Amino acid sequence: MAVAPVLKDGQTIAWVFVTSDFVGTTGYSGKPIHTLVAVDMNAKIVSVQLVKHSEPIVLIGIPEAKVKALVAGYAGLDLVAEAKSGGTAHEVNIISGATVTVMVIDDSIVRSGLKVARALGLGGLVPEAVDAGPRSEIDPAAKQPADWSEAEGGGTVRRLSLDVAQVNGSFAAHPDPRARDRALTAAPQTTFVDMQVALVSVPAIGGALLGPSEEANLRKWLGVGEHAIAVAGRGLYSFKGSGYVRGGIFDRIVLIQDDVSVRFRDRDHRRLGGIALPGAPEFTEMDLFRIPADVGFDPAKPFRIQLLVQREVGPVEKVFQTFDLGYQLPQRYLRAIAAPAKEAKEVAAAVNKSEDTAQAELWKRIWSDKQVEIAMVAAMLLVLTCVFFFQSFATKNARGFYVFRMGFLVVTLVFLGWYANAQLSVVNLMALFGSLVSGFSWQAFLLDPLTFILWFAVAAALLFWGRGAYCGWLCPFGALQELTNQIARKLRIPQWTLPWGLHERLWPIKYMIFLGLFGASLMSIEQAEHLAEIEPFKTAIVLKFIRAWPFVAYAVALLVAGLFVERFYCRYLCPLGAALAIPARLRMFDWLKRYHECGNPCQTCSIQCPVQAIHKTGEINPNECINCLHCQVLYQSESVCPVVIKKMKSRAKLAASPGNAPVQVPANKV
Repeated sequence: MAVAPVLKDGQTIAWVFVTSDFVGTTGYSGKPIHTLVAVDMNAKIVSVQLVKHSEPIVLIGIPEAKVKALVAGYAGLDLVAEAKSGGTAHEVNIISGATVTVMVIDDSIVRSGLKVARALGLGGLVPEAVDAGPRSEIDPAAKQPADWSEAEGGGTVRRLSLDVAQVNGSFAAHPDPRARDRALTAAPQTTFVDMQVALVSVPAIGGALLGPSEEANLRKWLGVGEHAIAVAGRGLYSFKGSGYVRGGIFDRIVLIQDDVSVRFRDRDHRRLGGIALPGAPEFTEMDLFRIPADVGFDPAKPFRIQLLVQREVGPVEKVFQTFDLGYQLPQRYLRAIAAPAKEAKEVAAAVNKSEDTAQAELWKRIWSDKQVEIAMVAAMLLVLTCVFFFQSFATKNARGFYVFRMGFLVVTLVFLGWYANAQLSVVNLMALFGSLVSGFSWQAFLLDPLTFILWFAVAAALLFWGRGAYCGWLCPFGALQELTNQIARKLRIPQWTLPWGLHERLWPIKYMIFLGLFGASLMSIEQAEHLAEIEPFKTAIVLKFIRAWPFVAYAVALLVAGLFVERFYCRYLCPLGAALAIPARLRMFDWLKRYHECGNPCQTCSIQCPVQAIHKTGEINPNECINCLHCQVLYQSESVCPVVIKKMKSRAKLAASPGNAPVQVPANKV
């Protein structure tokens, strides 16, 4: 076990461990929070130290010393009392603005402490007995409840109901006297929150509560091994609040089962239109929350939903209390399964499988669940490849090609970006470099199939066409810029063309940004990821502008600039574009056709290039070209290209000359 003894005069007086070695400690940033804990022989925590975390968004404006002081305050916590109470014998001191971080730290300290104390027999605690009896699994043939009364009475739906008097009484006992002074003024019997929970991934429960069509949608949403709960509520207090809109995480509820804790993010949330079960009461909010397959959740075992209730005690200060809603799936939805000796051996072998094998099974399951999305991406790549290989044919009709390109960009934005969140980022490249340095593993990158496929396609495209295959066609934010610029043109918003000298000097900015981020990643990948917020991709594409206002304002400002200067961000600021442009110099082919007259004397393509990637001398700069193929449309244009027009006139003149007049053959000579 990953613990170390603390010795005094040769005697062990305590044991030290890191929380992340025993329980999941993933925080707001999606990365572990590492905390060092020391527990004495009486199962009391004697010291706690925050070792490492990656919480740049949550902790903006919050002094590091304040968080460390809060963590150090866990010294003296009695784990024996926590074992008896299920981990609720202490008060959680929340720092306003860092709710999720503090809750993760609290949860990880208590649960990992109990694990270590039980394993070592500290304070008289003993390891939890392993259930050697028959196991249970969900019975797909279980009968549905007939109405809400049967569902609630039989435990299918579990309820937490608090009135104003109960909440006021709870805060009256809070250590902060201001909590008592800010008591709710509504009538004591007024419903504060009435929250009901059901495990709707059980077919009989989902079919009854959601109805056939909504239950079918749920099945499509859930992957292999995933589960879902329905949470409905009414009253003065919202169980989901509005914090998830800013940060993408629901900080008022958490699912806890033994050593498993699940905090739900916006990507695992869907609103529920209504309850289909007859007799269901009216609720003001109804939502579905998905439980990921890899957290270790067992639907046959009891779990609880912990509700965090907050009370403002100052302009920016809040205090908190927690209330638990216990849930046990009724036996009617389960069936017993005995584990024969052979199966027991297989289970034991499975427990001992290597982490690499487990990860391989995980990414294979993810790929299986994403078959439709993978097929869509493959179709897009196939269509784009055909366009590039047969670009002369594709660009023959200017109007038709324009419609095709706008349609493709809409699919890129809506499907790749807003639906699938397959937006590549310079952060991916920094993670790849870090992996190459520390020990490369394919499996870490295979966990996100669409991103993996896109990066593989980009690597191949760099050799054939340069960076433009991605930047000009497959980048969701690039598509958003171009589409909004096209709307601006339709609205007759003036378009600015920067002087060539200024334009040429602004090009290097994105390369300097990329080199700066790359250098920062060599010192601290976490700091580099924080600085990579210069990319507006997370705000505009992944979170769909539902984020704190400074991030939204930045992304909107870039889009506004793009209304006047097409693809402003792509041209001058994008570090990902800069990173792709560097290896793109190695491309093997030059597909874009040019005339000898291009640049001297003709400047048509240079003037009309949407991103000013064509020099006055006629050469196309592959570092800046986005392969929009507009120059290839002009290359064949019989109304715009001077070379084509001249050739047409020459042919017409030749055809009309006397020497080329058709010969009339007398009929009698035939």
